Amino acid sequence: MKLFFYLISLPLLYWSQGVETAPQLKAAGIEQIAVAPENVEAWRNAGMKVVAMPKNELEGRERLLIPGVARRVNVASPTQAPWVDANGWRLLRKSGGQYLYDLPTGRAAIATAETFVYNADAVVKIDPADLAAFGKMLAFLRTLPADEMPTVADMALIEDGTTTTGEVMNLLTRRNLLFRLEAQPSTRYALNVKIGTREYPLDEAADPSSLARKIRRQIGDENRSLRIYGSEVVIARMFSDSTKTRLHLLNYGGRELEGLRIRVRGKFAKGEANVFGLGRTALEDFLVADGGVEFTIPKMSLFAMVELPVSK
Repeated sequence: MKLFFYLISLPLLYWSQGVETAPQLKAAGIEQIAVAPENVEAWRNAGMKVVAMPKNELEGRERLLIPGVARRVNVASPTQAPWVDANGWRLLRKSGGQYLYDLPTGRAAIATAETFVYNADAVVKIDPADLAAFGKMLAFLRTLPADEMPTVADMALIEDGTTTTGEVMNLLTRRNLLFRLEAQPSTRYALNVKIGTREYPLDEAADPSSLARKIRRQIGDENRSLRIYGSEVVIARMFSDSTKTRLHLLNYGGRELEGLRIRVRGKFAKGEANVFGLGRTALEDFLVADGGVEFTIPKMSLFAMVELPVSK
């Protein structure tokens, strides 16, 4: 388990509606927006904090996927696992990038949470119908701890900038196999994965799902810092210091989950969850066993944060 520092971020809303919508923005708790330069003065006169964003600057940002479960009716899968469109691996790979979400109805809240979890510099364009949901998620995220926490990784993935390695990153992230990108193999890890070597040849990496299973076996489930049971649409990031561990959990499925079971390796006392839309929630069926703890989040919407105090 290696730890790396992380800071939080919230997205900026690009708003193309007229200044007459200022009351709706304020009612949703939106404090700041980005607008075209020619509209800045009018919005400031309406009492809004405004960032001028020219069209070329907006369109020059890297577009992200619409987060959620994708419908791929023409793709057969032997496992029938849902295909999750998530941007975490891209945001990890290019942490200093500037990004744009152009979102349909119903996706503003999950995109906002994803931005927060991966500390992204993101601008979001949303359907006006999602304004309340966007504002509600922003308000919730602002209540969460803002102190920096180190991230947790169980292995190193050697970054070579290739599409193949990117696809492997995608699958590792979706399978909650926690990794750290490194330029070279590191003795800090028991497992270093470098695509294109004898251990991880390119023809094997052409099937990222199979390679992810191989990497999981090599880490060993008993050695994984985090395991999530009963859902293939929840993606996590894990943070830890000497006093606590914190999980950020993103539910890409769009539906409320019940009875989400989680295992964290290490010695911890019973903590609590803070669930979007539900607030502080007690962890159920807390169990200490086999070098770790297990617990259940009784209900989870789009996003939850779990904090576990270290047990001496």
